[in-house]
Amino acid sequence: MLVTGTDTEVGKTVVTAAIAAAVQAAGLRVAVIKPGQTGTATGDPGDVDSVTRLAAPSTGRTLVSYPDPLAPLAAARVAQMEPLELYTAVDAIRAEAEKHDLVLVEGAGGLLVPMGLRPSGEPWTVADLAVSLGTPAVVVARAGLGTLNHTALTLEALERRGVPAGVVIGAWPAEPELVHWTNLTDLVPNLLGAVPMGAGAMDPGVFRRSAPGWLTPDLYGVLDDWRAWAEEIS
Repeated sequence: MLVTGTDTEVGKTVVTAAIAAAVQAAGLRVAVIKPGQTGTATGDPGDVDSVTRLAAPSTGRTLVSYPDPLAPLAAARVAQMEPLELYTAVDAIRAEAEKHDLVLVEGAGGLLVPMGLRPSGEPWTVADLAVSLGTPAVVVARAGLGTLNHTALTLEALERRGVPAGVVIGAWPAEPELVHWTNLTDLVPNLLGAVPMGAGAMDPGVFRRSAPGWLTPDLYGVLDDWRAWAEEIS
């Protein structure tokens, strides 16, 4: 399962951790793979480190890391490092799929960010990875103004490629305003979950116990009443 987003900094890592926690709460083994991590020059933990802290998946792997906070292909070029080849990523993910019940693949930025190169030398994107793997996608979206357009564009791009997809709100605010409620209503036909803002700062034990309640059964959760859930955490 691919986890992508409508943009960068929309909550993909915390949503990935929430899905991983829900999968494990269901008694299944889950691997989390980050094909391309960028911005590692600061020494801060990478996205897989954050997921591991919050959800403790059975396996966590980062395939390549680049120092500059850029799109992975651009970061490889700037650092004069080898870009990630599409089928290297595909083979690594399929190898983990043989050992786990589910593999979560967290993208970088949005759906069409250049990730690396094909054997032909052409760039590939997270969308290309989803097609190559034949896996469904989770689109992490913002709760606020502008999200309907960004989400619709991302879902349309996936649909045109034959990739089934649903939506998870990456950070539901503690004090939602009118725009958040109306967006929630409009997103419900595609909605698979919503993670409360600040969830990434939770105690890991609390995070793991809470995560199934943020996600629908399609993502191994137990959520079935959106408005009751949103009012409860607001």
